[in-house]
Amino acid sequence: MNISELSDWIIANEPTVRLSAFLGVFGAMALWELVAKRRHLRAPKGSRWFANLSLAVVNTLAMRFLLPVAAIGVATVAAERGWGLLNNVTIPSPVAVATSVIVLDLVIYLQHVMFHAVPALWRLHMVHHADVDFDVTTGSRFHTIEIVLSMGVKMAAVAVLGPPVVAVVIFEVVLNATSMFNHANVRLPLAADRVLRWIVVTPDMHRVHHSVTRRECNSNFGFSLPWWDRLLGTYRDQPAAGHEQMQIGVSHVQETRQPLHWLLALPFIGSTGDYPINRQVFERGDESPGPEARGRGDDLPERQAKRR
Repeated sequence: MNISELSDWIIANEPTVRLSAFLGVFGAMALWELVAKRRHLRAPKGSRWFANLSLAVVNTLAMRFLLPVAAIGVATVAAERGWGLLNNVTIPSPVAVATSVIVLDLVIYLQHVMFHAVPALWRLHMVHHADVDFDVTTGSRFHTIEIVLSMGVKMAAVAVLGPPVVAVVIFEVVLNATSMFNHANVRLPLAADRVLRWIVVTPDMHRVHHSVTRRECNSNFGFSLPWWDRLLGTYRDQPAAGHEQMQIGVSHVQETRQPLHWLLALPFIGSTGDYPINRQVFERGDESPGPEARGRGDDLPERQAKRR
């Protein structure tokens, strides 16, 4: 099977490819968590997994109803009508696919930063961060409105870029798989982590982003590729308190019982806290955390030993 035939097969079997990748990676990460977990969990695993996975099911159904075409459909229409940059230049197919996946990953990075910068968007994204634990199900825990908005961003990016349809399928599969991988509560050998985090966002790298400490939460925004954080100045190597001792979540939402209806209501009933980036910049900055920051650990000295 040549590259063209493989691309056609992937497109023709897109639902099967995506579901198989999800089940395969989810199963592998869940098993890895049992064999070599990184941290002890705070909340009861059964009820927490049920809520997180139920939210993922709600999101899937909502997307099928509200945006049945999605990014792959936009890529198909763009190819037929000549929309987008890559549909109007002549470059080898493998180059177009690789370029598309990389550019779309950058779009998701920038979108992620915006969801931390704008208080109204942070309210939605806070549902993801309010998880008091960090494991493979956290990678699927996003508020339904955030999922719809994110798909709208991807659809717009696809219309402008004009990527090959197979590139969008590959991007979606990789994004979903790496989200489960880098949220997994798994222990990687430190030497392997140091090498891998130059290629892909690792669990230790992304766990920093889920720290209750504000300045750590607003770092390491990458989902799949780790390069954007390093290039754009948002990379943080390790949490100040160490991976076993760091507190996960957001300071003002520490309930261990978080049922599905509570997750859906949280953006409308909860406070944003002091996490949105623009609030930090325009109100008082991040250099001198106020008294409310001490409960989050923002007063921890940067020089504190990075226990691993």
